[in-house]
Amino acid sequence: MSDPIEPPLTERPTKVRYGVLAFVCVLAFIVYLDRICISKAVPMIEEELGISHTNMGNVLTAFTVAYSLFEVPAGWWGDKYGSRGVMTRIVVWWSVFTALTGAAPGGAGLSYLLVVRFLFGAGEAGAFPNTATILAKWYPAERRGIAQGCFNASAQIGGAVAPLLTAYLMAFYGWRWTFVLYSVPGMIWAVVFWQWYRDDPQTHPAVNAAERQLITAGTYQSTSHEHPPIPWRAVFRNVNVWLLGGVLSCAAFNTYLYFSWYPTYLEKGRGVDSIESGKLSSLVLTGGAIGCIAGGVLIDWLIRRSGNRHASRRVLGFCAFVLAAACLVMGRTYDSPRMAALWTAASVMFSVSTLSAWWGAVSDISGRHLGALFGLMNSIGGLGAIASQQFVGRFADWMHARGHTGRAQWDPMFTVYAVVLLVAAFGWLFIDSRKSVDNDSSTAAAA
Repeated sequence: MSDPIEPPLTERPTKVRYGVLAFVCVLAFIVYLDRICISKAVPMIEEELGISHTNMGNVLTAFTVAYSLFEVPAGWWGDKYGSRGVMTRIVVWWSVFTALTGAAPGGAGLSYLLVVRFLFGAGEAGAFPNTATILAKWYPAERRGIAQGCFNASAQIGGAVAPLLTAYLMAFYGWRWTFVLYSVPGMIWAVVFWQWYRDDPQTHPAVNAAERQLITAGTYQSTSHEHPPIPWRAVFRNVNVWLLGGVLSCAAFNTYLYFSWYPTYLEKGRGVDSIESGKLSSLVLTGGAIGCIAGGVLIDWLIRRSGNRHASRRVLGFCAFVLAAACLVMGRTYDSPRMAALWTAASVMFSVSTLSAWWGAVSDISGRHLGALFGLMNSIGGLGAIASQQFVGRFADWMHARGHTGRAQWDPMFTVYAVVLLVAAFGWLFIDSRKSVDNDSSTAAAA
């Protein structure tokens, strides 16, 4: 049999990879829309169901605990069986439990919400690990930063839209039917994705030979249909796994303040009304969307300019988190809620600009086990999210019990968040993305 004929140099690559990117960006938007909409509904849910800040913190944490527990299995599931079917099941699952959030009964609302939000988190857990695998299969390494930046920006845009959109929807339909409405986009996405997407670019009917060549030149291509076992001994010995997980945990501690509690802070601490709190919360998370795009562009530029992925990520990670801490402290000094929100938006912008660098480092370290190990490091990050959701509710109740109200009750917590951002900055200085799990496992086998 003769060798296959190479495509002529004049053939232009098709653009199916951009369609893949569009799909995962829409997914990211829906993920954060469904995840963050509850933050705007917190005051209304607490009032109707008689739930304290501390117990509402437990409801919010139920999602994050499940999300952290199921990240590794859901990521491994995608590695082994393919992201197409796994992602479809994931999106259908969490969409169902988004709708069921609105069915919380009056008498046992707390117990019901704890169960439903836990199951909702279990469903969402595999979305990001499987997206990391999809992008690694469809995008060459030198073009992946911008793709990851677009994905993360879409998530932040979904988060930015959620508070304001939820405020208006609740004004017309109430909080219960709002959750039902939010379940619809995910269902539609799952059906269309299943019909169109393919796990292997080589098998997608719309991909021509030139695009296949472009993709395979810079992506990992397995020569076997068997997925190798995860070298857990090498994983747990790799200090960068723990450093990346720790940095993400600090970042998640910060961002989950805005995902879960910021609208409540604005209403209870700053005295703004429901619609205004939705607008200002959206403004803060819009800073995150800008940061994701800027961070993706910047890390690709730094890598091309320096030729050193490792050093570029360190510099970006350290500088961005230091600036994020400084902006957060500045925001606390303003009496104007809008000025405080603008500085907070700048803080979020800087902190999330590190996400593309983080994803790139995780991809380098994980090798053939990206879905599972992304899930592991994201699960470690979930510890910070859990701590943040618990901290704010308990801190607010603790301060109130000591006679503090308004800003005096809420503002001191921002000092804690600024310190955690500085810890993340210094964590980046010790990350070495050149030391992969695959290399560690090979060394261990040779020894």
